[in-house]
Amino acid sequence: MMGAGKTTVGRKLARRLNCEFVDLDHEIEARTGVSIPTIFEIEGEAGFRQREARVLAELTKSGGRVVATGGGVVLDPRNRAAMQRAGLVVYLHAPPELLYARTRHDRNRPLLQVADPLRRITELVERRDPLYREVADVVIEAGGDPAGVLALIETEMGKKCEN
Repeated sequence: MMGAGKTTVGRKLARRLNCEFVDLDHEIEARTGVSIPTIFEIEGEAGFRQREARVLAELTKSGGRVVATGGGVVLDPRNRAAMQRAGLVVYLHAPPELLYARTRHDRNRPLLQVADPLRRITELVERRDPLYREVADVVIEAGGDPAGVLALIETEMGKKCEN
């Protein structure tokens, strides 16, 4: 989910694993040359989601990278399948109040440009959380120190490798 710490933790994990890190939203912006809000403005959410699915499919064809996805990527069943095929899926879960606190001043989040952003975040979490839990190999409660979250992920990765 937006504001859960995916980019921060993902970068640290990639460094630790000595592999490439890709933030899916940043990759889309780099490829299009415009911001996510601009894509939403011109193409709407549906257009953005199509771009997101294409880039995710490309990024998950080969391994050797940590990919931080946008919060809504999980809505498309094809994306969920691509994520599961690609490797270990970690879901950084955070309560709506924490997500709101982290994102309330961020104008780069088109879905939150509404009268009641906390309510919108709560609705998004309610819709997306079950889908993330469906695809996740590991669920980590976000909100703590990134180093602590990273340590939890590494512990869970070790458990998965043992099985």
